[in-house]
Amino acid sequence: MAGKANEEKREFARVLYMTGEQQKVIAEKVGVSEQTIGRWVKEGEWDKRRAAQNITRPEIVNNLLKAISNLVENLNEETDPAKLSGAADKLAKLAATVEKLDKKANVVDAIEVFIAFGKWLEFRSSVDKELTPELIRLFNKYQDLYITDQLSAK
Repeated sequence: MAGKANEEKREFARVLYMTGEQQKVIAEKVGVSEQTIGRWVKEGEWDKRRAAQNITRPEIVNNLLKAISNLVENLNEETDPAKLSGAADKLAKLAATVEKLDKKANVVDAIEVFIAFGKWLEFRSSVDKELTPELIRLFNKYQDLYITDQLSAK
């Protein structure tokens, strides 16, 4: 029974961490030591996941479009056929990447909504006693299943 309670605490801590909460605050809210939170972060590689979720699809697309623009500007001055051919290949790859990102927009949008919803749940849990760590864990489980299903369907 203690293992299940510990897993619930860990999942609640993960949700708080992913919303940007500080480890000290998470430890207080979850009822474990800061060292435990630090160990969980390291074991679960939460820091990498949090960093990845902070890069949004529009930011990636904008960066790709800037790269395309810079490449096109440089092409206007280029006369070497080999360099022109290489640049054309780069342009095609960048355009294909932008197109793939647009096709996956629905899944990425869902992830962004789920992150915002998670932040709202965390805030709401401080005033709504029916919103337990177990319930938040259940929401996360089904959000993860939804995202997995959507990604495998594409």
